[in-house]
Amino acid sequence: EIPMKFIYPAVFRKTESGTFKAFFPDLECCYAEGDTLDDAIDKANEAAYDWISVELSEEGALPSISDECDMDLQEGDIVRNISVNIRFTDGWDE
Repeated sequence: EIPMKFIYPAVFRKTESGTFKAFFPDLECCYAEGDTLDDAIDKANEAAYDWISVELSEEGALPSISDECDMDLQEGDIVRNISVNIRFTDGWDE
């Protein structure tokens, strides 16, 4: 097994109802939400894992990583780096 680590920033935004929505500026259509920030971070981690796994299985190139100063942030946004560990086994792409 070859473990690989991928780190992408996620932006967490509090909703009017007090929950948190998360999106990844670099991962197209990769979203998550949770009742609390911790919950949203866990969900974002799962979403990023799934997104990256699919992208790699289709032999897609992963997008480059945005710098926080290039992101379109709103006041109150929280940026967290989400670290995803994906293990490759021999023949994982079959």
